[in-house]
Parts: sequence; C-alpha cells; structure tokens
Amino acid sequence: MDWFVDLLYTNKDGVAHTMLMFCIAIAVGIPLGRIKIFGISLGITLVLFVGIILGQLGFTVNDHVLHFVKEFGLILFVYTIGLQVGPGFFASLKKGGMLMNGLAAAIVLLGVLTTVAFHYLTKIPMPTLVGVLSGAITNTPGLGSAQQAFSEIVTNNPEARARLIEEVGGVPEGMTPDGVIDSLAGTLGQGYACAYPLGVVGIILSLILIRAIFKIAPEKETEAVKAQENTDGSTAITLEVQNPAIIGKSIAQVARLFGRRFVISRHRRGENPPTVATGKTVLEAGDLLFVIVMKHDAEMLTAFFGKVVDWGLEDWEHLKSAIVRRRIIVTRENMNGRPLSRLSAYQAMGVTFTRINRAGVVQVATPSLCLQIGDRVNVVGPESAVNEVEKLLGNQLKRLDHPNLVSIFLGIAVGVFFGSIPFALPGLSQPLKLGLAGGPLIIAILVSCWGYRSHLITYTPIAANLMIREIGILLFLAAVGIGAGKGFLQAVLNGGYWWVLIGFCITTIPILIIGSIARGIFKMNYHSLTGLISGAVTDPPALAYANSLAQNEAPNVAYATVYPLTMFLRVLTAQLLILAFCS
Repeated sequence: MDWFVDLLYTNKDGVAHTMLMFCIAIAVGIPLGRIKIFGISLGITLVLFVGIILGQLGFTVNDHVLHFVKEFGLILFVYTIGLQVGPGFFASLKKGGMLMNGLAAAIVLLGVLTTVAFHYLTKIPMPTLVGVLSGAITNTPGLGSAQQAFSEIVTNNPEARARLIEEVGGVPEGMTPDGVIDSLAGTLGQGYACAYPLGVVGIILSLILIRAIFKIAPEKETEAVKAQENTDGSTAITLEVQNPAIIGKSIAQVARLFGRRFVISRHRRGENPPTVATGKTVLEAGDLLFVIVMKHDAEMLTAFFGKVVDWGLEDWEHLKSAIVRRRIIVTRENMNGRPLSRLSAYQAMGVTFTRINRAGVVQVATPSLCLQIGDRVNVVGPESAVNEVEKLLGNQLKRLDHPNLVSIFLGIAVGVFFGSIPFALPGLSQPLKLGLAGGPLIIAILVSCWGYRSHLITYTPIAANLMIREIGILLFLAAVGIGAGKGFLQAVLNGGYWWVLIGFCITTIPILIIGSIARGIFKMNYHSLTGLISGAVTDPPALAYANSLAQNEAPNVAYATVYPLTMFLRVLTAQLLILAFCS
C-alpha cells in the first residue's frame, strides 16, 4: 500500500497526484451541482466546494501548478464567452441596448459602492470583501482578476505588502509575513465560496420581490413581448406598384429614393411567371414585388410603393416558376470577409441574397455586408444559378465540425498581450491592467465581429465552444477550491459567517434599487428585466429561472445584450478595488 500513500499524501508535487485531485473535484462536483433544493441548483459551482473540502482535508497541489491551471482555465472560459456573444453584441446595442447596458452598469457600480461601504463599516480587509463581492454576484472571472492583481501587488510592492500586514493586525506568533499574506490571499477564494450559495438565492429572491412589489403578471408581460416582436426584425411582404413617382424607374433608383434597407427577391408582371428582380429591373404599374424589409419600415415602404397584396411566400412558390430559394451555409475560406457586392456577377444571373443569419442575429443582406464562415445565407434565383452560388459559398457542414484552433490561440495570445498592457490612472500607485480575464474577453468580442477583415476564420461550432468553455471554468473552480480549502473552516468560524450576510446585501441591494427604477420609471418588460438582471450578475441559474417564467426569448436577448459589458466591468472593478485599497 506504499504506492497508495505516496499517491495521495507523500508526493504532493507529482503529476499523478495533481491530476487525481483535479479529476476528483470535477467528477464529484458536477453531479452534486445538479441536485436541486427548492428548485434551485448551484450547477458546476459545486466543483469549487468539492475542491475546498479536498483542500481542508490536506490534499494540496503544487502552488505553481495551481496558479497556472487557474489562470489557463479562466482564459479559456472568458475567451470562448467572447466568441459566442461577440457577433450579436454591437447589433444588440442598436435597439434598447444602450438603456439596458446603462442599467446593468448601474447594478455593477452600486455593488462596488456597497462593498466599499462594508469595508469602512466592518474594517474587513478589501481582498476578503472583493472575494465576497465576486461570490455575491456569482462572477468567477472577477475573482480571477482580483487574485491576479493582489498577487502582483504583494510581489512587486513591498510598501503595500507591509501596509496589508499591518491592516490585519501584524504577524501573529508562530507565523511569518509570507504566511500572513498567503492567508489574506486565501480569503479571496474563501469569501467567494461563502457568499456564492446565498448569492444565487438572493438574485432569484430579488426577482420574485420585484414581481410582487409591482404586481406583475407574467402572462401579460408575455403578451406585451409578442406585440413588440411584431414590430421588430425583418418581414416579407408582397407589394403592388401604384406610386406614379416610381413608375418607369429602376429598382436601384427607387432604393436610393427610399433611403432604407430592403431587398426585392421576386418580381411578377401581369400573368407572366415570377422572375428575380435586379437593380436594373424597371417598374411598371401593377407589378407585384416580394420584398424583405425591417418590420418597422414595412408601413413606410408600403406607402412608398403602393399597397400590400395578401400574398405570402407559399403563394409565390405555387406559381409556375424556375425560381428556387435555398439557405446556403458559408464554409469556403476564401469567402470569409468578402462583401456581397463582390458577388454582383451572380446577381446579374438573377440571384438575390435576402437574409443572413449570423450567430442567431438575422440581418437584411445589403451589398456592403461582409460574409463570414458559418453565415447562413438565404438565396433566391434560377436553380442553375443558385447551384453555382452554393458551390461558391461551400455549403459543406462537415467543414464546420472542426474548431479553428489557430484563430483561437492567436486571439488568446493577443488577448494576453493586450491584458498585460499597464494603464496609469491618477490616484493609483500601481498601473491598471485588464488582466488575463479582461484582455482575452475584449479581444474575443472584437475578433468575432471583425476578425474577417484580417482573414481570420473565427467560427467555432457551438459544441466545441461549450466544451472549451466548460473545461476552462471547471479547471478554474477546482483550482480556486483546492487553493482556498486550507484553513477554510477556521476562517468561517472566526467570522466568515458575516461574509455570508454581507454578500447577501451586496447581491440584493443593487438589484432591488435598479430593478425598481427599470420597472417603475422606464416601464421595462418584466421578462427583459429578469434577463437584464441575470446578465448584470452573470448568473446562469437566475437566467434559467427567468426562462421558466417566460414563453419567449426576451430574457435570453436581454442577458446577451448586457453580458459582455457587464463581464468586462466586473473584471475591471474587482481589480480596481484591489489596486485602490491595497496598493
């Protein structure tokens, strides 16, 4: 049995011991996280608590290995999040996004102010309270950013190190200054672990309380969302040309006169079979047009052309015609970044591009829109010409099965570089850095939006994205738990139970204040509000609760709208608190 003792206890720096500890924490924590109590589960966060138990029992891991795994897992997690939400991020800001992001930023700011207030009221060291803050709003990358900033301060700033030791009461008998600093660093993870469970509960309780205060009926909110959806997005209508001002003009001339985005996919004159409209098609009175337009522009476009005809897509397709429509997926690398205007030769053959679906965001296919790998393009035209477009764009799903690892690791490298650039701010003795969480997150969003301009293929299959993300966050949580486990029980008994109460206040106070403002003053739909709050505290369990109330996508849309900015602010403010109060 010597080999068993050596594996578990003696050779704690060994690769086998390290792998065993991480695998146990993850393999045991995942199924435990699926257990629901009063309909609420903590999910993969239980990996953190299993890691804490292992650390409390004395199963440690080499500090350098622990630090590397923690940071590497965090980078994988935030980068893949950025890749997922990036394509729709800027589009989401165009309608209601500015208000939502402003309210989400206010929740972040109030949480920070509440944390600072508790620091002065209780004299609890700021590193501990930043851990409590991160747990209270269930934000793991913020914890990682704070830990990195704290590590750099105590390593590179002897004066700050001395002040921190003095703040916690000096060096107790039997301890060394390094031991005091290590203990203080450990309270970051311990505070996070203490505040997290009640943080999840507090978020959902706040949503329930807002619903009760304003006497909200979810069914009526659902009806309001459906009514709003009827005015958003794109729609297809059939118009009859009656306006004398456009008769005799080409479609290209009419498009310049109208000044709004629309695409005409089919044209019919008299009893003739439908044809594909081009910019050179001259309009005559009585012509029928099948038009793709944004819903909020539909009424204006109808008045501009003439009148609406009660024809849908099925009516056009029942007519004898050589026109077909097909959804084609862009899979050829040489199409990445190519604008639709470059495909004018196919438009001359009678092909029209109507819509493009990119990462769930549907856009009208204007000539200036650039294609990206993974785009789903709606194409209308003669079958032979559509077949040629299909060959050009690729439409081979197997090519999308493999993640583009070159762009992923290149993006991470740029993100790490960007996150390491110091920014000097007045009043801070140490420069601010976006860190290993903020840098990769911002670069991932930018790369997913505009990487095609550098011919980067940024498309990552959903399954691959989720796999990389889950591996990253699981490694991070296991590393934080194992590192924070040593002395965790003692910390809780020596006053850590106050961290739970403080964390609950940090969770609920900002949500109730900003949630009441959003509902009472801005009259925000409750389903959108629940998604906004879930995104502002980056909490998937809260989003799951919001989705259980809604029969629509409003919570998911609001969550995705505020998530990128909120994640960045959480990472930034956690680091700022450490720099401002510890350096």
